[in-house]
Amino acid sequence: MKDELRQLLESCIENGSETDLDALTCLLEAVQKKINQKRSTFIDGILQMKRTMDQESCEITIPINPIINNNLNIVHGGITATVLDTAMGSLANSLLPEGFGAVTNQLNIHYIAPGIGESLRCKAEVVHQGSKTLVISGEAFRSDGKKIAYATGTFFIINK
Repeated sequence: MKDELRQLLESCIENGSETDLDALTCLLEAVQKKINQKRSTFIDGILQMKRTMDQESCEITIPINPIINNNLNIVHGGITATVLDTAMGSLANSLLPEGFGAVTNQLNIHYIAPGIGESLRCKAEVVHQGSKTLVISGEAFRSDGKKIAYATGTFFIINK
């Protein structure tokens, strides 16, 4: 396995463009952070999520880089959805007592503008907190402050 990985890395390094090598560097740094326990998941590390939370909101910011762009060189809609879902789910889970968790039941996203610039920032706030579900809203902004997406999510409350 290690020999195959070395060969693959060497081939990528030898044949990759600058953009390919930038992407590879980001991926390897993400895996290294996961190994060193600095990130809870690979996706957290790959997207380089920076999270701030309080009792009413959760905000996640990620840098925009070639790994997350689509073929139009803008942030892939699925990445925007992932960061919105993560911000909303993190907020939902932070509100629950020990022994309970929240999982996404429904996610609705309205894309408004292209994701371009230096970073993507998603902010989530509670709309409704019930005994079986939570409804959370989220907004995504690019680095120039323009809103690029609006989302709502419903989260089931489950026993862990």
